[in-house]
Amino acid sequence: MADHITVKPASGTWVIRAAGAVIGESNSALELTEGDYPSVIYFPRADVATAFLDKTEKSTHCPWKGDATYYSIEGNSGTLDNAAWSYESPLEGMEEIRDHLAFFTDRVTVEQL
Repeated sequence: MADHITVKPASGTWVIRAAGAVIGESNSALELTEGDYPSVIYFPRADVATAFLDKTEKSTHCPWKGDATYYSIEGNSGTLDNAAWSYESPLEGMEEIRDHLAFFTDRVTVEQL
């Protein structure tokens, strides 16, 4: 793992709200901190209603985490494009975030209960 990235259990219960609906809640989320960026909460897939997620064509590469796959969220009020991402095959040292999803907080609400 890169020296500027830390992954630790996120304390408490975390929830994801999209278009007014709760699409995930977890007591097992991870908190990833990378350099000076704000921390990001990664939710286990098992704690997210993945039926609302549609994989998109978008992908990006991080030299420390690997290739990110993106998902849009489908809801009653429309589509939130590329609102979530996942490192499905993370690089060595970042295996903890495999099978987890993170969400853009300008498109959904991620909050601690």
